[in-house]
Amino acid sequence: MEDLQRTLAPTGLSVSTTPEKGRCLISTRNFSPGEVIITQEPYVCVPNNSSESKCDGCFKSVNLKKCSACQVPWYCGSTCQKSEWKLHRIECQALARLSKERRKSLTPSLRLMVRLYLKRKLQNERVFQTTATDNYNLVEALVDHMSDIGEKQLVLYAQMANLVNLILEWPNSNIKEIAQNFSKLACNAHTICDSELRPLGTGLYPVISIINHSCSPNAVLVFEGRRAVVRAVELIPQGTEVFITYVETAESTAARQKALKEQYFFTCSCPCCKKGVYLEVQESAILEGYRCKADKCNGFLLRDSDDKGFVCQTCGLVRSKEEILKISTDVKQMEDQASQFLSSGSILRLYSLLIKATEFHILLNHRMLILMGATLFRGHFLEQMLHHHKLDYLEATIVYRNIEQLQLRLCHPFSINLMRTRESLLKILMELEDWRGALTYCRYIIPAYQRVYPEIHPLVGLQYYTCGKLAWFLGDTEDAIKSLTKAVYVLQTTHGTNTTFMRDLLVRLDEARAEAAHKL
Repeated sequence: MEDLQRTLAPTGLSVSTTPEKGRCLISTRNFSPGEVIITQEPYVCVPNNSSESKCDGCFKSVNLKKCSACQVPWYCGSTCQKSEWKLHRIECQALARLSKERRKSLTPSLRLMVRLYLKRKLQNERVFQTTATDNYNLVEALVDHMSDIGEKQLVLYAQMANLVNLILEWPNSNIKEIAQNFSKLACNAHTICDSELRPLGTGLYPVISIINHSCSPNAVLVFEGRRAVVRAVELIPQGTEVFITYVETAESTAARQKALKEQYFFTCSCPCCKKGVYLEVQESAILEGYRCKADKCNGFLLRDSDDKGFVCQTCGLVRSKEEILKISTDVKQMEDQASQFLSSGSILRLYSLLIKATEFHILLNHRMLILMGATLFRGHFLEQMLHHHKLDYLEATIVYRNIEQLQLRLCHPFSINLMRTRESLLKILMELEDWRGALTYCRYIIPAYQRVYPEIHPLVGLQYYTCGKLAWFLGDTEDAIKSLTKAVYVLQTTHGTNTTFMRDLLVRLDEARAEAAHKL
């Protein structure tokens, strides 16, 4: 810890300990909005299991080839393969010993734990350098919360520890310690995302794990490749604790508290969670409750004292329980129906994966032939799959629009459920390449995001960015400039200005401005 303190001191940070929270990160100088507070490479990391394979080195999904020996990791080229070779060399030997069935069932969590112990071994043998911010002692110092975990979860961790022991084949492995480390991963590992917050993998960043949670954080965690970067989103004065958020903040206080208690075993006491009883009730009623029947009233409803209905707190109009129950039931049935349509679309994603991943492919008359087992599917079959996939999405669009209409009658305009429905519609319309419809829903979502997120939040900036791209593509250059300008205002704080993502965004904005000037 002394080495860590000395290393952090020049960056303007210090590790402190409090009885309530344990360790925390304190600023020893002022940090301005957009300024990098701390960066860290992962101690260990792995890509997620998904329909699209990813390179172990950079998490990209292009030009991938599997490790020929163990057939587990993918690499995009020799550069990434060489950068990973020191660790993968002994991991490869362990994985190659497994049967083909066991290798197929190897989860990211198991592989992450295997790599954790291999990294420790290689650091002890001085194959990897040990530094103040990259050493196993930092992992040991993380809280495991084993005393807070239920018996069922403890049994699961013990089973997973035995699997890790089976893979490593080390005679002196400590099963209890491995189980404790699984609990540490559950509380301290971070989901690695791309610049648009799409999940790519999981990594352990022991120093960044010291940063505590707040529902109204003064910093944001983003990723540049595998490197974690924490930036200030507001002025952080000297002597102030640095906070990021651990959970989705677009929820009511009760929902956030529940998520934090279940996964991280603490009760948040940030200013956002200490609004007072009335404000908490009002927030829950707006985000999760029902709307007033009066068209021009935006009041929120609370259950009446007789439990016969819900009373608008603005105009006093009562809404019956029966009416609300009827609409809620219809919404639930439609949501199940929409899920069925979208899940059938997963068949197409399977075939898309096969096109990308299979080593046997022949291009004939512009149709792909895919070898799957002993069956050869010709191009016209894939065309039929594409056709059915599109029909599934069209059906889902109809159902979700019906859900939206019911929710507009049932929910408050700033309801989380209505916002999620519109997010689903946006994704489906993008899949269908209905750009005009997608732009409409992108604009619908922004006011909801502004209500549930702070002004400087990555999702707000990314939503403006999507609006700008769609508007420009559809020829509405003036609107594109407005949206892209707002995107830059937010994202230059959360993502910095020197990343590839931000450079591309600034180029788009410059091109849109040049196009507008040319039209004038």
